Amino acid sequence: MTEFTPLASLIGGALIGLSAVLLMALEGRIAGISGIASRLLPPIDERFAARLAFIMGLVAAPFAVEAVTGEPVLQTVSSNIPLMIAAGFLVGFGAVLGGGCTSGHGVCGLSRLSVRSFVATLTFMATAFVTVFILRHVIGG
Repeated sequence: MTEFTPLASLIGGALIGLSAVLLMALEGRIAGISGIASRLLPPIDERFAARLAFIMGLVAAPFAVEAVTGEPVLQTVSSNIPLMIAAGFLVGFGAVLGGGCTSGHGVCGLSRLSVRSFVATLTFMATAFVTVFILRHVIGG
């Protein structure tokens, strides 16, 4: 079961928003994680180091939380490797098809009142709701 953590969620949301604002203010760039990550692949340009630092910050964040709080960040993922691979491909396909990911559309696009991002976010969320319903209540598990 997923725990209700309003304070941690509020702090996390504020940090995500702050990082998106800082990236836009300082670099003039949208904090779309799929776009940033995809541009780490060749050809490498002058923004490579900044993109790598951004992704490394995402990876380092749970370790920083553990260092500050003294408690590990617990995350539960499926141990079903074929399911995880299929899910990864579907998420990647969806990000390409939608012209971005939930961070680019849901955080940055919605804050700029983009209709395109609103439709994309509705699509992402509806797909997530249906997927969770099917996995938990139809297939079971």
